[in-house]
Amino acid sequence: MIDKYKIITLCGSAKFKDDFVKEQKNLTLEGYIVLSLGFFDLEQGEILNQKTKQLLDDMHKKKIDLADEIFVINKDGYIGESTKSEIEYAMKTGKKVSFLEPEFENQKK
Repeated sequence: MIDKYKIITLCGSAKFKDDFVKEQKNLTLEGYIVLSLGFFDLEQGEILNQKTKQLLDDMHKKKIDLADEIFVINKDGYIGESTKSEIEYAMKTGKKVSFLEPEFENQKK
């Protein structure tokens, strides 16, 4: 049955690659279909041009559209501008929003 598995999109800074991998594994083992970032090259200091950044932002919002909910990797309470935009988009479209570190939920929105 195709509706058996909920889809969750991971959101957060690419600098938290290890946390993305860990949460992807955990959520998969809990029975979620997990959508994540396409690459983590930003952790190596790669500078994206505006066109590429816009492409990646748009693609990630499409992943949110496909998902039942999002899971925010907010390590040490960090939520950058792109992630903040994704949270707002998810909430506006009625998606459930969960956080890695719930104690930071209200501080960084």
